[in-house]
This record gives sequence, structure tokens and C-alpha cells, in this order.
Amino acid sequence: MQDLKGLILSGGRGTRLRPITHTSAKQLVPVANKPVLFYGIEAMANAGIDRVGIIIAPETGAEIRAVAGDGSHFGVRLTYIVQNEPLGLAHAVLTAEPFLGDSAFVMYLGDNLLQGGIDDLVAAFRAHAPDALILLTPVPDPENFGVAELREGAVVRLVEKPPNPNTDLALVGVYMFTSSIHTAARAIQPSARGELEITDAIQHLVDSGLRVDPHIVKGWWKDTGRLDDMLAANRLVLDTIESRVEGELIDSQVDGRVVIERGARLEHCAVRGPAIIGAGTNLTDCYVGPYTAIGEGCTVDNAEVEHSILLSGSSIRDLAGRMESSLLGRNVKIGRDHHQPRAYRFLVGDNSEIGIL
Repeated sequence: MQDLKGLILSGGRGTRLRPITHTSAKQLVPVANKPVLFYGIEAMANAGIDRVGIIIAPETGAEIRAVAGDGSHFGVRLTYIVQNEPLGLAHAVLTAEPFLGDSAFVMYLGDNLLQGGIDDLVAAFRAHAPDALILLTPVPDPENFGVAELREGAVVRLVEKPPNPNTDLALVGVYMFTSSIHTAARAIQPSARGELEITDAIQHLVDSGLRVDPHIVKGWWKDTGRLDDMLAANRLVLDTIESRVEGELIDSQVDGRVVIERGARLEHCAVRGPAIIGAGTNLTDCYVGPYTAIGEGCTVDNAEVEHSILLSGSSIRDLAGRMESSLLGRNVKIGRDHHQPRAYRFLVGDNSEIGIL
């Protein structure tokens, strides 16, 4: 089989992660202090795929270009492909056709995380040479996903979010295709939501007599489009880290697997891993609990935080209770105001959520 190319979809608007994604692409929200998008690029590189196209939207494309660059520090060559409107995954494939040409390719949704990468998938595709290979995993709520029905080990039917699913096998956001998918994408009609669905294109392959093989995911998989999923992905990745302390510890205690980046300073603190503390962050008189990722240049002073993600530049000061299961955007400030009269004071953007003790 000829060399494979990669296609990462990073054009979605991230409405489920607002307000964070009002100002940043959802694929750049960090998990364990690394943008979700980077995990997909690294998966491509580790599988030996060095030519990768990234589908971007006009609104967030410049930010993604600035962060990911030309791909050289991942060991790949990145090509950016603008999808002017989010008209479906199959539309994204057609948009990328000039880049993909006749090559077979891996398509990876840029806000997904897959344990163990895609090496096994690529090996199976090369060994068995189907027309398409789709990743599937059992889920407790298949009505919320595209699902696949199998017969004698082959895919016979795909349905997008069926109200009464006949199977619990959901499509994971990673696919492998030959160039036959372009013909299929051109043959289908937009769905009720006005998009060219990749499930319809794959079904067209099946109906045309082409071979679509399933590949059951053995490890975990996360679509990081919601807060709870982001926190779960953060937890799963942090469970794999190795301890590394390069920052400054002053009368502080670190237990378990903890990464403290160079330039971070901890004074009178306790950190219980797994956790990661970004470069240039200052922690004073605080407790950081398990499954917490604190980004670069943050401040935590006289507070407790656990099972949370703090993006760069955020600060938490003088909290009477513990903050947990939270996601703070860049340069967010949370603190106790000691002025009179005593009252809550908020400056909150659209689609925010606040819980009060």
C-alpha cells in the first residue's frame, strides 16, 4: 500500500465548551497542559505518517496555525486546509481532496483522545487492505453516537444517533479510508441538519459492495467536547505521567506522580498527584489535589483545588472552600473580596456556569 496521509479535523466551533471556546479553538484547550490537538498530531507521527492536513475554520484557523506551526517539532509536515462552513465530516473530506489526492489516509477528529494512539489501526489497515476501516467502541448511550451494525465481522449498516439503536458499538472519531471515500461523499445528500454525514458516506461504500472493516478499541477513548469529558480525559492522561520536579520547592510536600515544570515556585504547599504544575506558576499556602493540571503563569494563593484544569495566567486566591471539577479559561481571576459591604461580585461571559458554596 502506498504511503498514508493524515487528516485532522479542527474546524468545529466548540459550542459545548463555551465560554472557553468563545476565544479559543476547542482543539487547543489543554489536557494535562497539552492542547488536545497535539495528541492527534503525535499519534500520526508515531504511526509513521508524516504528511498531515489539518482542516481549520476561518475563525480559529490563525490561532491553530500559530500554535502547531509547520509540524516540524512533531516530526511531520502540516498543511492547513480551510473549510469555510462546518457542513459535515464528509464535506471536510471533499474539501481536503486536493491535498489527499489518490492516497489512502487516516481521518482523526481533532478534539478526540485515543489511548495508545493509532499504530494498531494503521497496521490492520495495511495488513488487510479494506476500502475503509472504522474504529468502534461499546458505549452505554449509543443513541448519542453514530453506531455500526456488524454481520460476520463486517460492517453492514451505520446509523447516526438512532433513537432505538440495535447495537452499542459507537463510531470513535478515527477512520481510515482509500480514495473511494471521495466518490461516496459526492454521492450522498445532506442530512436533516444540513450536513454531509460521514456515516452516510461509509454506508454508501457498504451499499456499493466495498469492504468496510471494524476495529474494536481496546483502551479508552474520549471526545473532549464537554466539560465532564475534558476532566475525564485530563484524569486519564495524568494517570500515565512520570514524576518530574524541576521547579522550586520551599517548605512544600509533593506526593505521588507530580510534574512541576521549570520556573514554577511552591511555598508552604502540598501537592498530591497525579498532577502537573506549569512553568512560571506560583503556589503559596495551598493544596493541589489529584487530577489537577495547572497551566503556565498561574497563581494559587491560600486556596485548595482538585480535579480541575486551569489555563495559563489564571489565579485563585483566598477561597474558604475547595474548588473542584472546574475548568478555568486563560487569565481568569477567582478570589475573595474583603471590601464592605460583603457581597458576591461577578463578571461572567455567555454560557458560563458558577456553583456557590
